[in-house]
Amino acid sequence: MAAPCLTILVIVHSRLGDAILSSGVITRLAELHPQARFTIVASALTAPLFAHTPGLDQVIVLEKRRLGSHWIALLFELGLRRWGLIVDLRGAPITAMFNHRRRLVHRPSSRAEHKVVETARLLGATSEPPAPFLYTSLDIEARARALTQGCGPILAIAPRTNWIGKTWPAERFAWVARELLGREGPLAGGRLMVVGGPRDRRDALPVLSAVPKERVIDLVGREDLLVLFSALKHARLFIGGDSGLTHMAAAAGARTLALFGPSDENIYAPWGPRSRTVRGARSFAEFKRIDPRLDLALCHMMDLRPETVLAAAAELLTETQTRSTTTASPADSQEP
Repeated sequence: MAAPCLTILVIVHSRLGDAILSSGVITRLAELHPQARFTIVASALTAPLFAHTPGLDQVIVLEKRRLGSHWIALLFELGLRRWGLIVDLRGAPITAMFNHRRRLVHRPSSRAEHKVVETARLLGATSEPPAPFLYTSLDIEARARALTQGCGPILAIAPRTNWIGKTWPAERFAWVARELLGREGPLAGGRLMVVGGPRDRRDALPVLSAVPKERVIDLVGREDLLVLFSALKHARLFIGGDSGLTHMAAAAGARTLALFGPSDENIYAPWGPRSRTVRGARSFAEFKRIDPRLDLALCHMMDLRPETVLAAAAELLTETQTRSTTTASPADSQEP
């Protein structure tokens, strides 16, 4: 008689960046337990990321309610089921009341370590932390190929973050795009792909206008997250701030340059060998002295000059020239 399959409940982060950075936990569990059945609890924002997880039974959207009553509702919905394993990435105490055989709960680290490493501690995998990874489908990949088909390398830019303090001015993104894609630039003759959500439209307009329309792939608020993820696999280079889309680009395998200011790259840098960070003259500690709670409604990114970003982008492209077709991304396969 076949042994019953392992039922795994995963409660993922509600914020996009944290959900992506911790997504490797699900990948590792799927590899270790190929017959497992997954139920994933996520926010309305992050739920679409996990729609194609292998062995998926259900994705539950957990809407925040007053006084934490959303956790009580989740207990009534899932608490009586028998779970072989609960992985609680949000550290909700109420999951201790669920019917479970084993429970792994994420606890914030007291040390300044990267979020991927911090999450890997749940599985005892800090020596080989599972890299962020998102599952897609053949239809999603086909949609991404259709959106990105054409001639010339693709420069992808996500100009907005979730806070003005971390958002680099759109006009500076536009200048860097023109320099990189210009006649003398390292991506000469290429195309510009701008990514973002529906609320990012205003910030994206100066970037969308940086090059002629026929060289623009406008994906701002027009596609779902997994299509954006798959489209980013076709980018030769991605530039963005400290945002979920930047972590998505790194997970997609794109060369990723992240612009940092009032956030700590030791904890939140995009993960992977083709990712780099760049900041202006001020350190994260200096920003903390200026804005201790990191909540002032002002841009902290003005000391990061466009010339600095341009130089960092060119250096990243030079450092990461394709060495092996076995590890190349779709964008690399188009390189001359």
